[in-house]
Amino acid sequence: MKIALIGYGKMGREIEKIALSRNHSINLILDIDNIADISSKRFKECDVAIEFTNPTSVLSNIYSCFDADIPIVTGTTGWNNELEAVTKECTNGGNALFHASNFSIGVNLFFEINEYVGKIMNNFPDYEVSMKESHHIHKLDAPSGTAITLTERIIKNLLRKKSWALGDAKSDEISINAIREGEITGIHDVLYDSHVDFINLTHHAKNRQGFALGAVIAAEYIKDKKGVFTMKDLLRI
Repeated sequence: MKIALIGYGKMGREIEKIALSRNHSINLILDIDNIADISSKRFKECDVAIEFTNPTSVLSNIYSCFDADIPIVTGTTGWNNELEAVTKECTNGGNALFHASNFSIGVNLFFEINEYVGKIMNNFPDYEVSMKESHHIHKLDAPSGTAITLTERIIKNLLRKKSWALGDAKSDEISINAIREGEITGIHDVLYDSHVDFINLTHHAKNRQGFALGAVIAAEYIKDKKGVFTMKDLLRI
């Protein structure tokens, strides 16, 4: 495949390595200094775009891919409020979008595990659930998109919780504590705490390779498809 990389930070560079190792080519790299090339002929020659930028530019990048009829894989978070409108635009235009808050296979298995535990905890009201997520100091959004996805999927199954809150939470909310320090790749802890014991479920990313590999596999998956896809589709969960 001919891939366009939109965003060339640490994730973009890791994705480039993985893509080349899987015999794909990087046809175009777009970053802050040359983002105008997203309307170029070279961009339109790409088979798929992989986008890791920031919440302020992700929507423009998605719509530019739709305009060029290029399938887009995005791992940028912080734009959930616009997902319904983007989905409608993608569907009506016959385009292709693959979005995920986290492309790691392990994290997506972690999502499923926490859904299951959340359902079990309906029978055990003494256990209070909370979450802590830790990332590097360069991460712009808080809480992380992964933490939000985790809490939303727990809430879907744990009936006594209705929403989440950053920091202090009401009785029907899940508290998320967001920590930004050093160069932490990503740690997500889900804690079920009672007056006699606690259960701690943790996913700890050792490096960015798992995220990059998942993004490239998603690009391979979405090529020649139409519609909106997530990791559930890719993993057939």
